[in-house]
Amino acid sequence: MFIKKALTIAALSAVASLSYAGSAHALGFTYNAGSFRTPGVTSEGSFSNNVNQQGYTTFDFNNGAVPGNDTVKYSFSSAAPLPTPGQTGIYTDQWAPSGVSGEVNKSNYLAVFQGNDAIIQANDGKKFNYFGLNLGALSSGNTLRFFDGANLVKELTYELMTKLAPTAAQQHGGEKNGFFEFFSEGNNDNFDKIVLSQVGGGGFETDNHTFRVGTGKYTSVPEPGIVLGLVGVGGMFLRKRKSQKTA
Repeated sequence: MFIKKALTIAALSAVASLSYAGSAHALGFTYNAGSFRTPGVTSEGSFSNNVNQQGYTTFDFNNGAVPGNDTVKYSFSSAAPLPTPGQTGIYTDQWAPSGVSGEVNKSNYLAVFQGNDAIIQANDGKKFNYFGLNLGALSSGNTLRFFDGANLVKELTYELMTKLAPTAAQQHGGEKNGFFEFFSEGNNDNFDKIVLSQVGGGGFETDNHTFRVGTGKYTSVPEPGIVLGLVGVGGMFLRKRKSQKTA
């Protein structure tokens, strides 16, 4: 019983960090169903578990405008995005990346088509050590690349992403969806540019991009409740030790 329980805890605690032959460095990533930003709101796709945490920036495309701020800039390799079929732009339709359990996403999302890359860059020499995005409906030709300057840090193609994505959405004819999170293992795989491309026909649909500016190894910020819980446990342990010493 103890061995089975220990194995279960270990499995739940493990983080899926992958690298493969197409990687220039060891930029790790996880893949899961994601989470909802607001409890009960299931029509905006899935989000990073960090979406409501301080220190993270999320762009959801909901206002229909090309996003950006002092930290992050969005641009395109070809003409400005046009909200017409077959042109890179911001859309609201059946191909929006799905929610945690395949729920229909009724909000705006970013779609990239052949001949036009979406380029996401850190401003003013900043670096990222975390990036997460809702992917789907994944289709042939989807390509995601991470750069540090001119150096390729990691490239993911449709073949790998669709194999790992956990959710098959009904409105996408069973095409896969998921929330992918990328994190640096050290200074050599921090990145300052992300390029979303479509090779061949079809489109590359993404939503709910979350960033964290930082250098070196990525370390997640624990939720305040978890921190308080750890403090409580530590205090209880100290009190117990003190009473034993007094006895």
